[in-house]
Amino acid sequence: MGIESRRQPRRPVPGMVEVYDTIIEEPVGYLGNLSIGGMLLIANRSLPDDALFQFRFNLPDDLDASQPLEVGAHVLWQDKAGAPGQSWIGMRFLGLSPEAAHRLRVWTAQPEG
Repeated sequence: MGIESRRQPRRPVPGMVEVYDTIIEEPVGYLGNLSIGGMLLIANRSLPDDALFQFRFNLPDDLDASQPLEVGAHVLWQDKAGAPGQSWIGMRFLGLSPEAAHRLRVWTAQPEG
């Protein structure tokens, strides 16, 4: 097991949690992992470098679909994934609401499983 060197712990997201671009109301991919500071997006296409987005997704917590999270996100890096047409995209969250930050903090602190 490797040593985590990020400022905030990341937690893998179980299952296939779809991420929507709220501007065009289309899915852009699935969550790979999450932290209070950002996410790994397993995207169904590449995104422009250094771009800003507004995303919505259902955090797999007790509130589930009743209160989806909306987050601003900035593309930090991307790489081709193993599947054709997919990209792994590292994103940093911007301007999280206090409620979204709290939910992410609580969710990422829980044990996996």
